[in-house]
Amino acid sequence: IYLSGQVGNADEDISAQTLTTLEKIKALLEEVGSDKSKILSATVWLKDMSDFDAMNAVWEKWFSDVVPPARACGESALASPDLLVEITVIAAV
Repeated sequence: IYLSGQVGNADEDISAQTLTTLEKIKALLEEVGSDKSKILSATVWLKDMSDFDAMNAVWEKWFSDVVPPARACGESALASPDLLVEITVIAAV
């Protein structure tokens, strides 16, 4: 399963955007018979790397019940100035 970049709501802070994004990913995986335990890799794009610790706290909590996937994280200008995080994933069925 290849999911294109998922984002949260532009009016949220980094923690809320990260959680919203992860929950969107969860829903999309469930639609095709998968779940977060089957995520093989993820790429996280942050608008500003200073948000890494806040994003990572949400990430670690969300994956606390499964082995987290391999992950790369970088800084990038996103599609809208109000977006703070975008996540793409590759998962197994």
